[in-house]
Amino acid sequence: MNPIDDSPRRRLLQTALVSLNGVIAEPLSWAGPYFGPGSAARSLEVLRQCEAMLMGRRTYEVFSRQWPAASGPYAQHINTMKKYVFSSTLDEAEWTNTTVVAADPAKAVAELKRTPGRDLIVYGHGRFGQTLCDAGLVDELSLTVVPVFAEGTTFYRPESPAQAWELVSAGPGRDPQLVSLTYRPVRPE
Repeated sequence: MNPIDDSPRRRLLQTALVSLNGVIAEPLSWAGPYFGPGSAARSLEVLRQCEAMLMGRRTYEVFSRQWPAASGPYAQHINTMKKYVFSSTLDEAEWTNTTVVAADPAKAVAELKRTPGRDLIVYGHGRFGQTLCDAGLVDELSLTVVPVFAEGTTFYRPESPAQAWELVSAGPGRDPQLVSLTYRPVRPE
């Protein structure tokens, strides 16, 4: 008989802004007017539950330009927390507490999830986020639907395998006109 392993496991949370027509690309260009104090407070709540942020190179390039010079509780937290950027082309990260991981992202993230600690978070759903979903590593997917039609890369890519997700919560977002949806993957028994 095997002993039951009831040690807490790190969850991988993925959160993304998505337009009404399913676009996730370049949210800074279309989501800004809707992302107000309520959304910022909720983002900080979630971020404080997490020990580390995981990102691909493109997200790293945007965030590492935006956050080090910013002030306030969110900026302070994001700047001091552990960060991992997954890239085969980036040699060194200049943003505080950032480690570059050149290894296979799915394998490296699976290993990070097995280590003790609090939750891990991924912002957005670019190639890196899609890779983690495709590998079955995302434990919770939170989408904030923004009431705009936008151009660009859509959330679902045809080359991705079909996946089933269970709705955990749905309701108004923290700011007017936003909708918040949270899903967990349906895993085979």
